[in-house]
Amino acid sequence: MLRPCAALLALTAAWAAPALAQAPTSLRVAGHFSANTHHIAVERPFYEGLPQTLGMPGLSVSYSPMDQVGVQAADALRLLRSGAFDMMSVTIGNVARDEPFFDGLDLIGVSTNLTELRQAVNAGRESFDQRLQSRFGAKVMTLWPFGPQVFFCNHPVSSMADLRGLKIRSYTPSMSALIQSLGGTPVTLQFSEVYPALQRGVVTCGITSPTSAHVANWAEVTTHILPLSLAGGVQGHFMSLATWRRFTPEQQAALTRAFQGMEDQFWELARVNNEVALACMAGRPECTTTPRGNVTIATVTPADEARLREIVPQTVLPAFRDTCNRVWNQCSTTWNQTVGAARGYTIQ
Repeated sequence: MLRPCAALLALTAAWAAPALAQAPTSLRVAGHFSANTHHIAVERPFYEGLPQTLGMPGLSVSYSPMDQVGVQAADALRLLRSGAFDMMSVTIGNVARDEPFFDGLDLIGVSTNLTELRQAVNAGRESFDQRLQSRFGAKVMTLWPFGPQVFFCNHPVSSMADLRGLKIRSYTPSMSALIQSLGGTPVTLQFSEVYPALQRGVVTCGITSPTSAHVANWAEVTTHILPLSLAGGVQGHFMSLATWRRFTPEQQAALTRAFQGMEDQFWELARVNNEVALACMAGRPECTTTPRGNVTIATVTPADEARLREIVPQTVLPAFRDTCNRVWNQCSTTWNQTVGAARGYTIQ
């Protein structure tokens, strides 16, 4: 007969054994699109080194850019929920049609520089993560920006007034609301679809970050840039909750630290690369990389900045409220208490 202590140890071992047996031996990861070379250059070595970081030499990580595995950005949350991938890099704006609340982290005109955006992200991270877990069975590992989202056009554009009547690529609901308020027509396109759309005249302008436009050679199919910063292009790395729960608490803590380090790298990348990308697209002497373009960059006027601030309460916030509250009746209340409070906006 086992003594009480021995019995307890045996029982504990019996409970622990299944948990240890369930520790993941492989991770299937979809990264960002291969055109985003700056970000792939960070992601790939990060995932290659993850087994060593976690002290799990037997862990196999299969990493591929999203386009190389035939995945559409808008499907990311559904694929995570289904278990098709353990980890995915996610463009928040592309998945906001599945969950409108997610668009609230980076609403057009609310955070127009990286300092403001970090305030918004820090304030909204917890409620974002809770909603992600409850709706899609996934967990936030990082949240970070591509950089200022501005207009790239193959038509002369020097102010917001020049956008009237143009077809403009959009990828978030609040971006579409802004374009419509300016008299333009929003056209929803994935990033990989924009270059040929600009080339063929399907759209006249596209909205993205200078860093993304530069590495994707948009200077070949655009002539003018209106560098009015609308938002930050927030992205994330999300892990399936089922996968997360298979790691021990110590491994989860190591994962959290590792992904925080990558998140910080991406915030710095957004800060540094923006001006370099603009210089290269304009063909300026300070450009130190390729490709180089000959695009005209307009000067943003105080009038355009003021007009953007007017559009936020007039158009962007009401459109977000109406769309999001239909899906979740606590949406605008939660936004007011988090992102809105951090940025000084209130949805009425």
